[in-house]
Amino acid sequence: MQVKFRTLCILTSFFFTLILFLAIASLFFVPNPREILNSLRTEEMIYSIKLSLFTSGISTAIVLALGIPIGYSLARFSFPGKSIVKSVLDLPIAFPELVLGLSLLILFGQTPMGKALEFIGIKIVFTKLGVVIAQVFTAFPYATRILCSTFESVNPRFELVSRSLGYGEFETFKNITLPLARGGIFASTIITSARCMGAFGAVLVLAGGSYMNTETLPITLYLNISYGNIAMAMTSGIVLIVISFLAILVFEKVEGGKL
Repeated sequence: MQVKFRTLCILTSFFFTLILFLAIASLFFVPNPREILNSLRTEEMIYSIKLSLFTSGISTAIVLALGIPIGYSLARFSFPGKSIVKSVLDLPIAFPELVLGLSLLILFGQTPMGKALEFIGIKIVFTKLGVVIAQVFTAFPYATRILCSTFESVNPRFELVSRSLGYGEFETFKNITLPLARGGIFASTIITSARCMGAFGAVLVLAGGSYMNTETLPITLYLNISYGNIAMAMTSGIVLIVISFLAILVFEKVEGGKL
C-alpha cells in the first residue's frame, strides 16, 4: 500500500509537469515562426520590450532599497506592531492584482496624498511612473519574505562578534551581514525582477493600458488578444517566457558557482 501511494504521488507529479510543459511549449511550436519574427520587429513590440525592461529595472532597485532594511528589521528586531507590519506587507499576496491596482488608483487619485502629489507636479495615475509604482507594490511582498528569511538564516553570533570588536550596527550590517546574505539578496533580485516584468492587473488599473504609452509586455498581450491579433499576443508571451527562463538560468548558474 505504501509503494502504491508513493507511485501515485510520483505519477501525479509527472502528469502535472507534462501538462504544464505542453502548455508552455505550445507557445513556441503552434504559432507560425514567420508571424512571430514579424511581430518582434514591429514598433509596438520594441517599445513594449524597452518599457518593460526599463520600468522593471527601476522597480527592482526600489524594492531592494526598501526591502533590505525592512527585511532585516523584521528578522532581527522586536518592536511594537511588528506582527501588524508583517501582516499588512503580506496582504498583496493574498488578494488579486486588480484589487491592488484599484487601491493604488484611489490612493494616488482621490485622496489628499494623490492630490498633493499632483499639485507639486508628480502625476502617477495613467503614467509611466504609475507603471513603476504598480510593479513595486506587486513585487514587494515576495522580496520582503525572501529577504526576511535570508537574514533570519544568518547566524547572529557573527554580528555579536563584530559588535564586540567595536564596530557599529551599520558597519556590522555592511561588512558582515550583507556578504553572508548575498545569496538570498540575489534570489530576491531575480524573483523581484520577474514579478515586476510580469505585473499586469495593478499596472492595467493604475497606469492604464494605453497603446505605446504605458504598454508593458503583459499589457501588449492583453491589448492584442482584445484586438484579435493572436500572433502579436503570442509573441508577447514568448518574450516573457524567454526573459523568465534567462533569469532562472542566471540564478542557477550563479547559485551553482556558490554566489
